[in-house]
Amino acid sequence: MAFRTFAVAASSALALMAGSAWAKDGVTIGLQLEPPHLDPTSAAAQAIDSVVYSNIFEGLTRFMGDGSVVPGLAESWEISGDGTVYTFKLREGVRFHDGSTMDAEDVKFSLDRARGEDSTNAQKALFEGITAVNAVDPQTVQITLDAPNGSLLFNLAWGDAVIVAPESIDGIKTDPVGTGAYTFQEWVQGDRITLARNPEYWGDQPALASATFKFISDPTAAFAAMMAEDIDAFDNFPAPENLPQFEADPRFQVLVGSTEGETILSTNNKQPPFDDVRVRQALAHAIDRQSIIDGAMFGYGTPIGTHFAPHNPAYRDLTGHSAHDPDKARALLAEAGFADGFETTLHLPPPSYARRGGEIVAAQLATVGIKAEIINVEWAQWLESVFRGKSFGLTIISHTEPMDIGIYARPEYYFQYDSKQFQELMAKLNATTDPEARTAILQEAQEKISADYVNGYLFQLAKLGVAKAGLQGLWENAPTAAIDLSALSWAE
Repeated sequence: MAFRTFAVAASSALALMAGSAWAKDGVTIGLQLEPPHLDPTSAAAQAIDSVVYSNIFEGLTRFMGDGSVVPGLAESWEISGDGTVYTFKLREGVRFHDGSTMDAEDVKFSLDRARGEDSTNAQKALFEGITAVNAVDPQTVQITLDAPNGSLLFNLAWGDAVIVAPESIDGIKTDPVGTGAYTFQEWVQGDRITLARNPEYWGDQPALASATFKFISDPTAAFAAMMAEDIDAFDNFPAPENLPQFEADPRFQVLVGSTEGETILSTNNKQPPFDDVRVRQALAHAIDRQSIIDGAMFGYGTPIGTHFAPHNPAYRDLTGHSAHDPDKARALLAEAGFADGFETTLHLPPPSYARRGGEIVAAQLATVGIKAEIINVEWAQWLESVFRGKSFGLTIISHTEPMDIGIYARPEYYFQYDSKQFQELMAKLNATTDPEARTAILQEAQEKISADYVNGYLFQLAKLGVAKAGLQGLWENAPTAAIDLSALSWAE
């Protein structure tokens, strides 16, 4: 692991002056979750991308704060007439943080690694249509597809598709080496990660010389740290009940936007009794979404009835399919053979929406006879037991990946939904480039998973940010899990 240590000896007055100057040249950002490691290409944890996306690692394309996809390490591209060959022209003069040149061979290595048989990439399905990646010359990469894919440029902007170097891959989880505007400096486990400005960055130099991500899991501690100005910003503030105090305080700004986070009561579709659609439908009718939003999120959040963001133009409001109706839930359970209810587990990871929301959901389920044993788990435990191990009945989680309805076409995905009809819809979507036709397919896909009651669809997670008044450039919305440090600066 790379370290840089600074020793300072000064009087208290000089220390205060230095601290004030440092605050204008750096930033400390609070995060509720600590990443399990720092390789975005081998884990599903949102906290990884929050630290490394565009800061340390970059892809051929990238997301901007408004959700648009723009050139990244590829400055331009051409698409063949039949839509199956993409030729990317790479930027000149790009170097990894260790000084080595980033070229077409690195792109080939990265994409072949992501789609390989032994790949541990959490979003391996993004690369399934790729049949070959060829380095035409050092600055040119050609990607060949088995069929046209109108989502390819979007897929390549995900954190799971960033470009890495083969020579640094062994240490990527604890000492990440990328091409971004910031270099990794230090990770003090359980406390913080520190990044420093990359003086050799190929693009514009960011305004801030350093950034520290401070891990504060407890909402009360997050509020105290922010009020004491020990941190400069909390990108996803975990205590929405405190936002009015920040709004009334001129020292701070509050940023309320939307995320790609579909917050769901995720259901193990292969575990009895959830393999019965009537039971899953009963779950959906037992839930009172607005009570969860009000009780856990203090009113912040938009009810959803399917796995799709309401701010997307293709969104269909399907909340009526699963309106709160406890009597209907009880009747469905009786029809399925569970007139006396049943017992299950409810795994809750650390975020406030899960822990607070889980208590409310468990109480709502109990009113129809479903006794959900709450099991609070840390993030690493959730990834191991729920996401990878599929050892759960129910869990609450917010899926923050951008427009990720395609996960329902993966029978091996942790909630284990297996629908040939849905899989065919996604194959059709990938082969379609016409915007109107794609919208129609996406709406049909939303209706399918809503009608199958795959999961309990709760709400779209709001992005609740708090920052010092002078900090500029924070994303109001979150089209992907990222804290783009290159956009930040302090007002004069």
